[in-house]
Amino acid sequence: MNETLFYLGDAPVSIGAALFGASAMALLLLLAIVLVIAHGLQSGSAAALAQARRASDLEQRLSDLIRFQSEANGRVDAMGRALAGRQAEMARAVSERLDTVTHRVGQSMTQSTRHTMESLQALHERLGIIDRAHDNLTELTDQVTSLRDVLANKQARGAFGQARMESIVQDGMPKGAYAFQYTLSTGKRPDCVVFLPDQRPLCIDAKFPLEAVTALRESRSDGEKKAASQRLRLDVMRHVDDIAAKYLIPGETQDTALMFVPSESVYAEIHDGFDDVIQRAYRARIVLVSPSLLMLAIQVMQQILKDARMRDAADQIRTEVLSLGDDLARLRERVTKLQTHFGQVNDDVRQILISADKIERRAVRIEELDFSAVEGPAPQPAATEAPLAPEPADLFGSRAFKIDEVSAG
Repeated sequence: MNETLFYLGDAPVSIGAALFGASAMALLLLLAIVLVIAHGLQSGSAAALAQARRASDLEQRLSDLIRFQSEANGRVDAMGRALAGRQAEMARAVSERLDTVTHRVGQSMTQSTRHTMESLQALHERLGIIDRAHDNLTELTDQVTSLRDVLANKQARGAFGQARMESIVQDGMPKGAYAFQYTLSTGKRPDCVVFLPDQRPLCIDAKFPLEAVTALRESRSDGEKKAASQRLRLDVMRHVDDIAAKYLIPGETQDTALMFVPSESVYAEIHDGFDDVIQRAYRARIVLVSPSLLMLAIQVMQQILKDARMRDAADQIRTEVLSLGDDLARLRERVTKLQTHFGQVNDDVRQILISADKIERRAVRIEELDFSAVEGPAPQPAATEAPLAPEPADLFGSRAFKIDEVSAG
């Protein structure tokens, strides 16, 4: 047993030791196997317990999941019903909104159509007005063109100025107080004369220096303006000298004559820019007048003629007033006579009333068979009583009727 079986390093290993060691190793191995088996059994039971717990947890979770699923299904159903109700409400609201919007759009379209029709009607009216204005403008253009043609011709321009002067005079003066193309003792014939109270005519002649004024307005350089101004000055002074030489006749015509310029703008151009010409015309006893100044002068002359007629009629008016006073005196005398006749009629009526009162009292006594009392005179009416309305009487003083007083006895 003590026989060496092998060496372990330098130490010899005997069979007993080897057996002991092997038994020990087997024992240890067995112990290890037992421990392993025990441990395995212990581990299996723990795993089973854990698996059981896991299964229980799974079942619990599965039941919770089923419960949650059922609750979720209920909620989904509720949400479906709620969504269905909301969808119905939304559809109804959308339908109502659509109806409202459709109604408003319809009203808006109606109003827009009405406004559009009104606007179109107003536009048609405006277009009609524009068409009429265009026609008037075309007619005015034709008139201006014809007026330009008239003014371009000196002879036609003179006829235009004379026609305008004649219309002003005819509108302001009575017939017989003026004359056109009146022939003077010298054989000259002014365009118009107005007869003033001393029967000396006031001569009016129409002149229209349009060409010189047009040249002055169209001039650009200083030289052109100077030449045009000199031309206008010479033309106006030639007209002034011509009127003074022809129509100022001592003892026959008035001491002043009028030069009629038928354009306000031309007159203003002369009056504003050529004061020396105006003063020279005044010294020559020629007064330049525009259409407005001629109308004013005509009104003044009309008033002068009216005052002269009033002075001439003053004696006739005095005679008529004296005759009117005589007629008034005769009327007063006749009214006084008529008042006397009315007084007599009032007295007769008073006497008649007295007799009527006596007759009435006598009739009462006869009715009562009372003949003993003797009736005295009837009381006189008070002086303050208003007289009765008189009977009508003629204007010659004779009364229409007379009744004798009834005696008391």
